Amino acid sequence: MPTPAISVAMSVYNGERFLAPAIESVLSQDFADFEFLILDDGSTDASPAIIRRYAGRDSRIVPIFRQNRGLVASLNALLAMARAPVIARMDADDISRSDRFARQIAFLNENPDYGVVGSWTEDIDRDGAPYPVSTPDHPIDHAAFLEAIEHFAPLICHPVAMYRTEVVRAVGGYHAAFRHCEDYDLWLRLAQVTQIGNLPERLIRYRRYENQVSSRHSTEQQVGAAIAYLAHRERAAGRTDPTARLERLPPVDELDALFGREGVARWVRARVAPSLVYSRAGLRGEGFEMLCRYLGEGGDRTGMWRVVARLLRFGAPVRALRLAAILARSA
Repeated sequence: MPTPAISVAMSVYNGERFLAPAIESVLSQDFADFEFLILDDGSTDASPAIIRRYAGRDSRIVPIFRQNRGLVASLNALLAMARAPVIARMDADDISRSDRFARQIAFLNENPDYGVVGSWTEDIDRDGAPYPVSTPDHPIDHAAFLEAIEHFAPLICHPVAMYRTEVVRAVGGYHAAFRHCEDYDLWLRLAQVTQIGNLPERLIRYRRYENQVSSRHSTEQQVGAAIAYLAHRERAAGRTDPTARLERLPPVDELDALFGREGVARWVRARVAPSLVYSRAGLRGEGFEMLCRYLGEGGDRTGMWRVVARLLRFGAPVRALRLAAILARSA
């Protein structure tokens, strides 16, 4: 078979609700020279049947079915299977604009020093209605990308990323330790070997809803992102990345030992805890303990009484009382 120009990489796990429109948005691309790798990671819903139905209609689809192994393993499997020199990521709940591939492949062809290109997003809710966001648009060129790293701003929306296959393989693909923030860690590692940017066009309709991974695992995701940033700083300073060979990140309290200096764990708590105060999953889960520890270490108490009220609305009265007691003791 001739080598396609693009390998589209989609991992699916119980994605039946949004899967059909996601697949159709790929099949309707103006740029048609691609293979479409769809890996079903042990779904228990109708996802396998949907994939088989579309694969029977379009020979560009390469269906892969296996037992559940998780997203990072799936992404690395897709990276290994890809035959094209360029990979276009796609998720099972988003919708690509019909000219997405054409616009991104043209950019990579015209800018050989860039290894990754994303785009701005049109954010939608589970029903396809506009979803308001307050975060800035993604950085356009590499200089702005590096600046965004230091300001902890958004870098690239993963499902609209297109990257050169060998560049990503050369840095070891996705690292298992950074589960739920594997893309952020990858962008930081790639930023030190290639240029990265985003097209200032909204080439994907990016779906946001409460049960998506970034909502359900907000604490683990943000802790991992903070550690990935610290690892990035170690590499930038010419030091060894202590996370490079890890299969799983250690508990936050063990980070001082991992990085070989004091204050790392406290920095991570100070970085993550304030960002969890609006997260239902974070406050009802392990993020609450991190917030209490952060406050016990002298963290900023501004607005924390509103968090008490929020915990009551979230149906966590015991935690609300505990937080109120911490705040009262420090008053």
